[in-house]
Amino acid sequence: MDALYGDLFWQLDYDKDGTLDILEFQEGLMDLGVTQSLEEEQKIFTTGDVNKDGKLDFEEFMKYLKDHEKKMKLAFKSLDKNNDGKIEASEIVQSLETLGLTISEQQAELILQSIDADGTMTVDWNEWRDYFLFNPATDIEEIVRFWKHSTGIDIGDSLTIPDEFTEDEKKSGQWWRQLLAGGVAGAVSRTSTAPLDRLKVMMQVHGSKSMNIFGGFRQMIKEGGIRSLWRGNGTNVIKIAPETAVKFWAYEQYKKLLTEEGQKIGTFERFVSGSMAGATAQTFIYPMEVLKTRLAVGKTGQYSGIYDCAKKILKHEGFGAFYKGYIPNLLGIIPYAGIDLAVYELLKSHWLDNFAKDSVNPGVMVLLGCGALSSTCGQLASYPLALVRTRMQAQAMVEGAPQLNMVGLFRRIISKEGLPGLYRGITPNFMKVLPAVGISYVVYENMKQTLGVTQK
Repeated sequence: MDALYGDLFWQLDYDKDGTLDILEFQEGLMDLGVTQSLEEEQKIFTTGDVNKDGKLDFEEFMKYLKDHEKKMKLAFKSLDKNNDGKIEASEIVQSLETLGLTISEQQAELILQSIDADGTMTVDWNEWRDYFLFNPATDIEEIVRFWKHSTGIDIGDSLTIPDEFTEDEKKSGQWWRQLLAGGVAGAVSRTSTAPLDRLKVMMQVHGSKSMNIFGGFRQMIKEGGIRSLWRGNGTNVIKIAPETAVKFWAYEQYKKLLTEEGQKIGTFERFVSGSMAGATAQTFIYPMEVLKTRLAVGKTGQYSGIYDCAKKILKHEGFGAFYKGYIPNLLGIIPYAGIDLAVYELLKSHWLDNFAKDSVNPGVMVLLGCGALSSTCGQLASYPLALVRTRMQAQAMVEGAPQLNMVGLFRRIISKEGLPGLYRGITPNFMKVLPAVGISYVVYENMKQTLGVTQK
């Protein structure tokens, strides 16, 4: 094996100076017919470059491949359930099911085909090693983690299912760094898209057919200047930390209740745990949701800040005002989380059916696209409840508006505005999804590097 790896090094070392720079490494992999993304190639190179001099010498190259081979061997053995030295489609299905990822036998065969070099529809150790030799994903759990419905991306929606972490990440303290990176990314993303978020709230509350996107922005700027476009954003950012902490803690507790010790969580359990964790977190931080809405709808000078807003609500309306709209908010979690997960599973299945021949790893853009689309579908389903929640939170501020309950508001909106009235403000809501995903991803990845989150 040493001779094989040694020959590989000299094939890659074009200028024969005993070291590989990143360009030599990338060109060499291309000549060998190994297709990896630039990110994956950089990840391999950085992991192997122990002394961080920007080059791989012979010793570093050999050490990386030997360490990598050990991980590949463990992954191979974990899949080879009957210990016959070969991996079959049924073993892939079985292994992925225990890790919470359900695929069909046909999808497993497509994955096998991408690795199977001799056409036997089984994969032996040599085929497995050759396929994953220059692939940073070696652990089968890591391959599955690509497809877990959690990317650490914050698109300003409070109903998303929390992050999941491995036992190693929890023991090493990596989990809190990832949560912190996600929190900072969320803060930057929400702040960047805050004008669209405030416009959505204004359109939801006032329900005016005449208020379009440009007219709404013009009206807000005329009333309070450019700075008013970010009114309420401070509360939206402040609530990230407590909401994330409660949701993460609750998610872990609900997972323990729904699964036996050592059992991997499946899609249904993830849905139930995520929904209940979302409900728990929302119960805890809901008064801040009300404050955010009141500040966003309020006129210039009406409130001097978050504390002043809370004080005036408490004085004039009592503590119960901080939970107005709580029931439709809670009811909205179920259709959002259910449709979000169902669409994500459908998109994942489509990708495995059509593109798994090229790679087991779907890549960042595929995952972000699936996540953004499934989240958008979830929002579409739960939006009427979100609109009624916002109206209930703010109806005390609208002069002459009756103080209605959830059912009363639904009836009033449908009778006065028709069914389209239940989707008032959805355009700016959808407009913020793509920039929110892009900004959040870039900040999240940079924060992970800054905080020293190790990459597998």
